[in-house]
Amino acid sequence: CSLCCRISRAITILLSCAILGINIVEPSNEELPLPSKPGMYQLDIVLKKGNNLAIRDRGGTSDPYVKFKIAGKEVFRSKTIHKNLNPVWDEKVSLLVESLREPLYVKVFDYDFGLQDDFMGSAYLYLESLEHQRTLDVTLDLKDPHYPNHDLGSLELAVTLIPKEGDFREATMLMRRSWKRSSKVITCVYGGVCVCVTLQHQSLRLSDVHRKAQLWRGIVSISLIEAHDLQPMDANGLSDPYVKFRMGHQKYKSKTIPKTLNPQWREQFDFHLYDEQGGFIDITIWDKDAGKKDDFMGRCQVDLSLLSKECTHRLDLPLEEVEGSLVLLVTLTASAAVSISDLSVNILDDLHERKEILHRYSLLRSFHNIKDVGMVQVKVIRAEGLMAADVTGKSDPFCVVELSNDRLQTHTVYKNLNPEWNKVFTFNAKDIHSVLEVTVYDEDRDRSADFLGKVAIPLLNIQNGERKAYALKSKELTGPTKGVIFLEIDVIYNIVKAGLRTLIPIEQKYIEEEPRVSKQLLLQNFNRVRRCIMFLINAGCYINSCFEWESPQRSICAFLLFVVVVWNFELYMFPLVLLMLLAWNYFLIASGKDTRQGDVVTVEDLLEDEEEDFDRDDKDSERKGFMNKLYAIQDVCISVQNALDEVASYGERIKNTLNWTVPFLSWLAIVALCAATLVVYFIPLRYIVLAWGVNKFTKKLRDPYSIDNNELLDFLSRVPSDIQVVCIPYNIHPYCWLPQDCNS
Repeated sequence: CSLCCRISRAITILLSCAILGINIVEPSNEELPLPSKPGMYQLDIVLKKGNNLAIRDRGGTSDPYVKFKIAGKEVFRSKTIHKNLNPVWDEKVSLLVESLREPLYVKVFDYDFGLQDDFMGSAYLYLESLEHQRTLDVTLDLKDPHYPNHDLGSLELAVTLIPKEGDFREATMLMRRSWKRSSKVITCVYGGVCVCVTLQHQSLRLSDVHRKAQLWRGIVSISLIEAHDLQPMDANGLSDPYVKFRMGHQKYKSKTIPKTLNPQWREQFDFHLYDEQGGFIDITIWDKDAGKKDDFMGRCQVDLSLLSKECTHRLDLPLEEVEGSLVLLVTLTASAAVSISDLSVNILDDLHERKEILHRYSLLRSFHNIKDVGMVQVKVIRAEGLMAADVTGKSDPFCVVELSNDRLQTHTVYKNLNPEWNKVFTFNAKDIHSVLEVTVYDEDRDRSADFLGKVAIPLLNIQNGERKAYALKSKELTGPTKGVIFLEIDVIYNIVKAGLRTLIPIEQKYIEEEPRVSKQLLLQNFNRVRRCIMFLINAGCYINSCFEWESPQRSICAFLLFVVVVWNFELYMFPLVLLMLLAWNYFLIASGKDTRQGDVVTVEDLLEDEEEDFDRDDKDSERKGFMNKLYAIQDVCISVQNALDEVASYGERIKNTLNWTVPFLSWLAIVALCAATLVVYFIPLRYIVLAWGVNKFTKKLRDPYSIDNNELLDFLSRVPSDIQVVCIPYNIHPYCWLPQDCNS
């Protein structure tokens, strides 16, 4: 019977090969590697408990959690068990494994909020030694590679290895969909029968293997509201509380509310949810102490698996072992569909799939699912000439692709400056104005990755299907760095949905670097504002020159144009003028007279000059003291200070006019406003503007020595600002504004 079963399985393979057009060949005399296992396995692991784990906290305990890694990639992370050296997890995970040669690497860490987690031991589980279709109880002794003689306790697991033999039909269907014309001789072992076949290249869709480690499953939106009845930590019977949140590797720290036991934060932030079953959010409250270590005030935890999605939950969480509670609003939102696959599994290369996608985003379906604007497919092919980040002169590069809040990454190519990834990333385009960011990092185990280069590509600038080499830039995208990356990008979207989405507020990125004080950035922003102001000043000077009759021809043309426009002005002419301006600029660009390049070159020169000045100042500052660094930005600070003072002063003067700080000026404003109301009521606005313009144009002709002025600004210059009110008290009562009244 056993022999009959094996023969029937072999016949099944031969028939399947005949259906798919696979050629059966005689095995050659050369020795072919005979795999001893099938090519796909399901590894079911139950993490039971730990025994006598290492002590890592001052209290003689630890807060252990476990990581599983295969081929250097993290595939599972357990929940954290607080203050326990014999934790019980009872967590189950199912993994798809392509090869049994890579062992399962198990690492245990002690969770330390706000600090680097402490290592508690590691062990290897060699998959080749496991029996198939049988659950085995495994005890792993934890060791530290640097101190192999130390006993760090053990972990108890239940492991089941299941070969995916029953999925042959599904695999052949995947082969048919991802067909490519390249022949290859392979050897199959199926049910104990060895068959050597030549088949056209198949590529199994193995993206699901990596999804748990790379894709966001959703967004956890958290609003930190308030806390009640916290424990006093200071001598005055109060505290200065702030809150720390942690979910996996994601962290958030709230602001500090001074001197209270019932703080109100009203802060909102977001975490990314990687696990479909949810996860745990660890929350700790601390008392801020200047000059010494902050005091611990309490802890609580949120189990996301108990919360329903697409719904806001108000949670009143009591603190563990101490008095007090914390109030949160938590919302779980599903993320957009994203995927990653090998280059051979490309949906846009399939004519049927491409036709379906084009139909989905056609004009006929413009009002079907308005939020589904389009899709973006990015082929990350390879990179060349990357920067060497390791002491060996090599790097371990991997690539991260980001579109708004969706983030995917490739595998790592070790010890290579010219890596080939050949991966396809698929995103939902929620906003056609988004910018695709592709960043290359160098992987450093147990440390944060090193930056190697970055490119940013607006979706509207992409030419579909064009394979292009992009030069990598610095992290701020202001200058080049070493290396290029080869990408092929396709963007398919509905133009009507994209236009409607433009009128909706832009989606904010959930993970951004915190802003830092930077002399270079301050100087850059100051120069940008100065360029805009100088443009307005130059435009004002040009208009004022028409009033001054510096060029009679220009002034006569301006006067005639002013009279014609004001006399014939209608409201529809305003958008018409803007339309004509856009059409004129389009005509210039189409005729090859693109004025934008001058602005781009100006900004590039500005950035280069600032970068050179910044580098030079940095080199000088290494030789100079701290005071010289302050003097280096003194001019910028003074200019910003004066500009802020002028803007604030005019705002305060308007306010002080209305609140009777100087009654004489307020009464004068009343008289002027009453006169203006009567004039505007009885005289059409067109005549008023015409009279004002004729007066401005003829003023120099009537009185060549007159000084140009602005009556409104001259009036406001007499009104004191708040600073002047403090220094010079204006305490006259509104009705006592005449001199004789004041004397009486």
